[in-house]
Amino acid sequence: MPSQRDADEAAIRQQIDKIIEGLRDKDLDSLRQRYTAKVVSFDVEPPLQHVGVDAKLRNWANVFAVFETVAYEVRDLTLTVGEDVAFGHAFGRLSGTLKDGTATNGMWVRITYGFQKTGDTWLIAHDQVSVPLDIRTGKGMVDLQPFS
Repeated sequence: MPSQRDADEAAIRQQIDKIIEGLRDKDLDSLRQRYTAKVVSFDVEPPLQHVGVDAKLRNWANVFAVFETVAYEVRDLTLTVGEDVAFGHAFGRLSGTLKDGTATNGMWVRITYGFQKTGDTWLIAHDQVSVPLDIRTGKGMVDLQPFS
């Protein structure tokens, strides 16, 4: 019989799967259900932080305005699950077809998640998306690939 931690980890992974589906379907209502109301997001788009679910959803709406079709991949998701908080890290890649018909493979980013359990539901309370920085040039390195 699976432990409570195993069940919680499975529930968190299911939430990530629902984010992938919500992005593919361009479904902001579904995405809203995956975040706490006061989520703090350190995304790749300015400003330095986006506070609240509406700010987070504006970032996704910006993606939908540029992409005709959206694909999102999460690789190597690793989770540490406590009783009512959890954290995880992974690699993510947003790709698809732009509104002008151009296909893009996107870029791999690093993702860190902070989850909070409310009732029986795990929600994202914090996320951070980043790319490594080339210190000499001050530019993000967007052409790197995960090892696995």
